[in-house]
Amino acid sequence: MELGSGVSLLKYGTVMSFVMVFLAYWYRTPVRDTLDTRLHAVLSSLLRAERKADMNNFVRPRVAVGFGGCVDIIVDGVTLLDKIGLHPTDRPLHHDYIENAAQLAESFAYFFPPGAASERFVMNDTLFSQLVEASRELPGNRWSVGGNAPVMAGRMAMEGCDVLLGGSFSPDLNDVLSQHITVAGNSVEEPDIHLILEYPAGATWGQYTSKRANRYIVHSDDHNPYLASMEDFEQKLQGFQPDLLVIGGLQMMDNFPFKAGEREALLRRLAHLLSSAAPETGVHFEMASFVDEGLMGDLLRLVLPEADSLGMNEQELPNLLSLLRGGNVTVLSDPNPRVATVLDQMRELYRLANERHGGGGGGRPLTRLHVHTLAFQAMIVTRGSRWKNTMSAAAKASLTANRHVCGSPDINPSKAKLIMDESFSVSRQEGSQRIPLLETRPVSCWDENDYQVCVAPVLVCTEVFQTAGGGDNISAAGLVLQI
Repeated sequence: MELGSGVSLLKYGTVMSFVMVFLAYWYRTPVRDTLDTRLHAVLSSLLRAERKADMNNFVRPRVAVGFGGCVDIIVDGVTLLDKIGLHPTDRPLHHDYIENAAQLAESFAYFFPPGAASERFVMNDTLFSQLVEASRELPGNRWSVGGNAPVMAGRMAMEGCDVLLGGSFSPDLNDVLSQHITVAGNSVEEPDIHLILEYPAGATWGQYTSKRANRYIVHSDDHNPYLASMEDFEQKLQGFQPDLLVIGGLQMMDNFPFKAGEREALLRRLAHLLSSAAPETGVHFEMASFVDEGLMGDLLRLVLPEADSLGMNEQELPNLLSLLRGGNVTVLSDPNPRVATVLDQMRELYRLANERHGGGGGGRPLTRLHVHTLAFQAMIVTRGSRWKNTMSAAAKASLTANRHVCGSPDINPSKAKLIMDESFSVSRQEGSQRIPLLETRPVSCWDENDYQVCVAPVLVCTEVFQTAGGGDNISAAGLVLQI
């Protein structure tokens, strides 16, 4: 009797389990189908917006990009640290530069949980050599041409530009550059190596879990900080007559042990180069991970005033803004900021930069500002300025984010998700307008004061191939349609 009851209960339980699974699938399928339909609609609309300013309709723009270059070795960050026996620390701590293994562990533990991008100079040659050798031995490591300037140059050549690239490369690296890239700079036998410690969202290192995919970069570069290609680049610039001049890679100077006065002399030469650019040539400066307040002060005084376009991510924006306000470097900011927060920061940066220019600071007024975040792209462009096609540029930047991170020119909606809110406030001020994310018109643009604002959602890649170089690719792609 007891056995029969048990069998009946077992059959009943099995039936109920099947019913619950069926109901869960039944209710989940419409939700999933709705999300898939929405992603396809947003993708189609972004592609249409990108095509409105198709490069095939234009003569190949001429872009000059400086400075530097290296070889990137891309590895799984946690695997590398495990291989060299570096255990998780219970003391996450920011360091301006890395002198020993303990500081490396503390620094990685500081940036890894929030998933914030970071780049640090390693003073200890022995430690860096150990990291490089361990990276070479890791299965699945990848090698690529690295450095802000070569990455931006590569993207712009891919998108239809002729490029003059200021950098020093080995013959092997020169051979893999696009035929549309002309190098200005001396040849070197052994390029510097930068280590890219990638990690996906949800990765664990001891007690730490990363909230988003990102990378931690370390280098011991002793060539690129000196902008060695600048003289040759400047000589070839006049004959090249670029439509756009792009400067990046200056974070190589961050906490580098220059002799007294060396860094300022280099930046003064760079400022002279930029100020000599023809008025019809746009000048773009790409921000990076800076923590050296002395260097940032020199950049604010000498370099940024000569640029009329700035590009940066969600970490670099509040850092630059803090310094413009007269404050200190902000090492770590919210890696997933709301649209309203970013737009308010962009407005203030735009205002402060142009107040400095209008107050007799010299140089150029800031007429273009592009901030790229994981969830969205945001642009501010002065009406009537040289920069065109802002809506299409925002769409292209958004699409490029997915293409680069997923490692494919074709976007697969099944490997993407939207994390931007279904509507966003244009400001944190009370009573501010809310703008819905429309599937048929996902890029929202509107006018304020003397500028136009555009915001585009990103189809965030869910199967990450790489994050390193993301900002450079995104910024470069956005610029291509605006020159």
